[in-house]
Amino acid sequence: SSAARPPRRAGGPRAGRRLPPGLPPAEAAPRGAMRTSWVLLAALAALAAYYIYLPLPGTVSDSWKLMLLDATFRAVQQTCHLIHYLRLSHHLIVLNYLICTFDKLKSVSSEPINITDVVFDGVEVRVFEPPAKQDEPLKRSVVYIHGGGWALASASTLTNNCLLPPFFFCRYRLVPEVCFPEQFHDALRATKHFLQPDVLAEYSVDPNRIAISGDSAGGNLAAAVCQQVTSSHLIIRPKLQALIYPVLQAFDFNTPSYQQNMNMPVLPRYVMINYWIDYFNGNYDLAHSLLINNHTALDVHQALTFRGRLNWTSLLPSSFKKNYKPVVQTTGNAEIIQEIPALLDVRAVPLLAENETLQLQPKTYILTCENDVLRDDGVMYAKRLENAGVEVTLDHFDDCFHGCMIFTIWPTDFSAGVQTRNSYIKWLDENL
Repeated sequence: SSAARPPRRAGGPRAGRRLPPGLPPAEAAPRGAMRTSWVLLAALAALAAYYIYLPLPGTVSDSWKLMLLDATFRAVQQTCHLIHYLRLSHHLIVLNYLICTFDKLKSVSSEPINITDVVFDGVEVRVFEPPAKQDEPLKRSVVYIHGGGWALASASTLTNNCLLPPFFFCRYRLVPEVCFPEQFHDALRATKHFLQPDVLAEYSVDPNRIAISGDSAGGNLAAAVCQQVTSSHLIIRPKLQALIYPVLQAFDFNTPSYQQNMNMPVLPRYVMINYWIDYFNGNYDLAHSLLINNHTALDVHQALTFRGRLNWTSLLPSSFKKNYKPVVQTTGNAEIIQEIPALLDVRAVPLLAENETLQLQPKTYILTCENDVLRDDGVMYAKRLENAGVEVTLDHFDDCFHGCMIFTIWPTDFSAGVQTRNSYIKWLDENL
């Protein structure tokens, strides 16, 4: 008979399983778990790198910081869209709440600025007033209209910047609460109210030293308001307009800058198109048709009129045109213009204004960034104004991106933000 086997100890290794030489049985499981953890960690790191990394031009300043900012913004946007999909709230309302909350957490300028909230003809306005200068009894002033796709941003984006003249910050109503033309009407009413002699006297503002300014979508509203004000019968008119990477047209989404920067942070082409659709209260199903310029299929008279006013092949310098080709549709969907007639409304697309209107515009400053889908909007507007006899300063930055001027405070501080902000403030200081 065979000899009896000794009993196996509880917890011992199964017969036939080999352990690494010199490794006690009790350490085998932790070593395996650690190896699994490292594999999972490496996989997560690879996924994060894939999500964050974007091929950016070598001229972009702070490229890795920009990638991190863009990845964070995309993650927040996707979360907001999920909330929208679950019908908990509109994605733009959630996104704007998060942006405004973050702005409040950032450090505020140490400059002694007096901030008050007032109402101009039913429109909320936040007034930023630096200390008055003894040798300047009447102050120069800026009516500022913020950007954010007509749907985002807050007054605190200005609070965090060192501003020279008093700024009157127009807090127009936002998408989705209202759509075009209400944002324009808010900005126009507030501006006209401010330009009244008694209001200027109340704030000790020099009526001959007033500027209208705005960034991005705010630059759109500022340009449209300036066109309306200068064409009106108002006694007091702005001395200057200053537009920061403005969005000025929705007629051609295939300009060289739209093609070159279609996937560029912080404003890819599809995001800008969606902002336009939201502004016009349109249908997202139209996004693809807009992207390929299907909405530009017009009758002969309209085509000659509007295309001639933003023909980038003649309005852009060769260094911007490069080898890009125009995308012109002759058999597109003409019903898009019928559904969204605001696509051709100069109150929404100031670049389509007539030459007679442009001739009335004041001295103009336009800041553009190379790595921005809206670059050509600003450059074409500068050229049209110049052709109309207006004195224009086109301030172009090769290493900057859209929206950079609001990123000047840690942790979202960029050298591009400081550079553009200082240039803008310097121009105002020298010309206003």
